[in-house]
Amino acid sequence: MERVFVWTGGALFVGSLATCVSWYLMVLGRPTHPANWSAAAADAALVTIFALHHSAFARDAVKQRLVRFAPRVLRSTYVWTASILLIGVCLFWRTIGGALYDLSGPAGWTLALVQIVGVSIIASAVARIDPLELAGIREPRGGERLQVGGPFRWVRHPLYLGWVLAVFGAAHLTGDRLAFAVLTTAYLVVAMPWEERSLRRSFGAEYERYVERVRWRIVPFIY
Repeated sequence: MERVFVWTGGALFVGSLATCVSWYLMVLGRPTHPANWSAAAADAALVTIFALHHSAFARDAVKQRLVRFAPRVLRSTYVWTASILLIGVCLFWRTIGGALYDLSGPAGWTLALVQIVGVSIIASAVARIDPLELAGIREPRGGERLQVGGPFRWVRHPLYLGWVLAVFGAAHLTGDRLAFAVLTTAYLVVAMPWEERSLRRSFGAEYERYVERVRWRIVPFIY
């Protein structure tokens, strides 16, 4: 049953990512008029619920409590919960509508290239992580190494950089796509200091040397 649980969770993880990508491309790209910006409050609540789960599971104190109940499937339990919540964001998102711009020609192709670069950075950063561990199929192994190669040489959080480029680089920017980009990026910025605090606890002086060498968190030469 344990193997069924972790492999089903891995499949759910992949399915939730596919659902989110499809939803972003197909659903959030539908402009409705006029824009209903009051719906953004409900959407912010959805993203907050998803974000709180991520932040809670990232805390060492929470992990220590949960490991007592599910020591062998802790990562998979996290993946199950995160995947269900992500699908919930897609299903219960309240449509904002409206269209800020819809660019074509050179401007549109330039923004498409920005999104491609963003996705490439995400893929490059993820490639340095064990995919089975990421999907919850394999529990994290001891003796983790601090990632400092590849895109981690440019910024300390290349996944976040890739995300910002991908969600803000839309050539067709609707109210829903803008709200999704702003809300999710705001969560990343807020959560970043907590993540770095955990990295300092895990890697100590090694992480401090890395911070001195790679000064920028997300955007090179800016932040």
